[in-house]
Amino acid sequence: MLLKTVTPLSPLQERIVTVAIDAAVTVHRELGPGFRERIYKRACCLELDSRGLKFETEKPIEVKYREWLIPGQRIDLIVESVVLLEIKAVPRLRSLHRCQVISYLKTTGLRVGLLLNFNAPLMKQGLQRIVL
Repeated sequence: MLLKTVTPLSPLQERIVTVAIDAAVTVHRELGPGFRERIYKRACCLELDSRGLKFETEKPIEVKYREWLIPGQRIDLIVESVVLLEIKAVPRLRSLHRCQVISYLKTTGLRVGLLLNFNAPLMKQGLQRIVL
């Protein structure tokens, strides 16, 4: 069985990922766990904006099924057209959440996604970095 090797991210992509993680850590330190996802999403938008990063929120995407495009899916945040942020406030992350991010990455053509669970005691415990 051959394992697929993942090409490293460019220095620019790595920088954007690092800044996005730092922004999420800042939001988590300030607010802590216990709020609804939309509060964390809005706080992340404010933090990213304060750092001069461009982002799209609630970006609609269409899922390709054979020759059809199916609308109705939305992505929490896309930062600098490089990194996808999926924001959660759940007791624990599940494999379904990871699968969701992988599906979004495949659909958008992006290579890196951050699954962020703000309900964790520390952000590093609620962070999963996914690279295709």
